[in-house]
Amino acid sequence: MMRPVVKALLFDVQGTATDFHSTVCGEAQRLSAGRHPGVDWADVVRRWRAGYFAALEAAPGRDGGWVSVHSVYREALDTVLEKCGIAGFTDAEREELTLAWQRLAPWPDVVPGLTRLRRAFTLATLSNADVSTVINISKRAGLAWDAVFAAEMAGVFKPDPAIYRMAATYLGRDPADIMMVASHKYDIRTAARLGFRTAFVARPLEFGVDGEADVAYSDEFDVNAADFLDLADQLGC
Repeated sequence: MMRPVVKALLFDVQGTATDFHSTVCGEAQRLSAGRHPGVDWADVVRRWRAGYFAALEAAPGRDGGWVSVHSVYREALDTVLEKCGIAGFTDAEREELTLAWQRLAPWPDVVPGLTRLRRAFTLATLSNADVSTVINISKRAGLAWDAVFAAEMAGVFKPDPAIYRMAATYLGRDPADIMMVASHKYDIRTAARLGFRTAFVARPLEFGVDGEADVAYSDEFDVNAADFLDLADQLGC
């Protein structure tokens, strides 16, 4: 039923298309180089991600101009390392660890899922990450988007309605012709209120094995999918 209506799919990137938790944990362990044997890096990364979200709310208004997501992650890292009592990382190592967010590995289903979906739909990102970050992630992970849209282009972060409207304008489509795909319900709920179709993709390991991810399906979304391959099945690809 969806296929004749939907013409384009917009995808969240960090969490929905890529496994940030495993990637960043691995980079933290590598850069730690055995200096912090008692540190629970999974917990640190979860705290870092939470700090990023908290900082993002105030970020656009600082100094009256745009603040890059990279700088938000970088500042949040300093805060979480201090709170966790983790010392010994040089400025260069902290910068290298922050760049881990530009080297995220895709979930196993993503590349084959996108390959199938691209046969029938225009595929684009709609991410809070910086444009350069989305490009770096996509090239490294082999994510074949038709277009890249990011918060930086709209000057606001999701879930501000302006970023969704910006994407629809660039695509030259009405919201009803576009489906927002995300594992974060706040993202697709905002899109739905603006007239977009919605697809929820469950990512139970988004925050690691011991993390708490909301994976409950809901009738409020047009599609509920286990992964991108399931999404392709449901959309007839």
